[in-house]
Amino acid sequence: MRTTIGDHLRKLRTGSTLTQERLAERAGVSVETIRKLEQNERTSARMSTLNRLATALGVPTTALMGSAAQAQAMREPDAEPLGLVDVRRALTPVSGLDGRSAVGDPETGPPSVADVRRSILTANTIYHANDYAAALGLIPGLLDEARALVGFSDGDERLTAHALASRAHQLAGRLLIQLRRLDLAHVALASALDHARHSGDQMVGAAAVAPMCWLLLRQARFAEAEALAVRTADQVEPRLSTASPAELAAWGFLLMKGASAAVRDARHADARDMLDLAAAGAHRLGDRPSPDADITGNDYSAEGVHLMRVEAAVIADRPDEALALAQQVPQSPQVTPSSRQRHRLDVAHSHVQTGAYADATGVLMDLRERAPAWLRQQRYARDIVQSISEKRRRAMTTELAELTSLVGA
Repeated sequence: MRTTIGDHLRKLRTGSTLTQERLAERAGVSVETIRKLEQNERTSARMSTLNRLATALGVPTTALMGSAAQAQAMREPDAEPLGLVDVRRALTPVSGLDGRSAVGDPETGPPSVADVRRSILTANTIYHANDYAAALGLIPGLLDEARALVGFSDGDERLTAHALASRAHQLAGRLLIQLRRLDLAHVALASALDHARHSGDQMVGAAAVAPMCWLLLRQARFAEAEALAVRTADQVEPRLSTASPAELAAWGFLLMKGASAAVRDARHADARDMLDLAAAGAHRLGDRPSPDADITGNDYSAEGVHLMRVEAAVIADRPDEALALAQQVPQSPQVTPSSRQRHRLDVAHSHVQTGAYADATGVLMDLRERAPAWLRQQRYARDIVQSISEKRRRAMTTELAELTSLVGA
């Protein structure tokens, strides 16, 4: 039996000698919420609620996460029904004939815009730290909180609520893509696009399109991914001389997604043209960060465009060119850890293609040390490890054996 949020909460609360009433008072949440969590009548809670409970108990929010999410993040064989059940509930809620939810929400009262924005930032920080187990545990409460904000809002605040709900669903979609739950990711990203349309904010809409393009790439739907990216980029294309960082980042990131699709469809010249255009925008952007980069995963920058050039060389089966380009990568504060990690897999792959198996193994061992949860989810990493095992003539090293065990090669 895997432990739940309520199990952790009960253990931490009793260990602190606090009663449910005293914890409720200190955290500013209802006793009913605590009771239902501890009795497992409810297996998730709003992100802001978890933050308040953790603060009152003097522990990090991740200390409340259940181990089912850990099993899902580490791809344990029996993790599917347990690790994703609350995410499925949050993404596909069930209502009866009267329109009421089949599962009652023990929390009452509307969350605030500040609460939801803070929750998205917290979950996104955990996601980019490669702590997928903790992120997976937080996502259901985040989605519930965002949905509640939309339901309680009206007027201009409702538009803001829809924008935040779109951001929350984008994050859920990106996490589910990393966990290779592509159909569920599609549900999340379709909802993100729907909320973006209701928000009336073109930048939010562009941000929602980018992970949908990533999902289509994962499904080998290259023509659709390119068409969606290019059409949306045309819709949001700014005047470079006057564009804001947010406008430049939204447009340039879509061009990168379009290039990624084109090169996979063996249309290398078109990919190069898009990357050249994206590079011009990145030069104009300079070091000015997009204001929402930390909650959209948009790491458009000169470095990001250069990493895409390396990837394009790898896909075109030009490993020597890829390795040469990898030696010239400019550094940018905007690039996310997952983008740099993906780039390192391109470097490892190129080393394998040129027969430098020890160098490839060294790159993978460094990733194993820095981001084991991320590496375990990468089919690309598994393919690289299998290639090393098949091509090298010597007996398997201890390091290669450890990598094989981690990625399931």
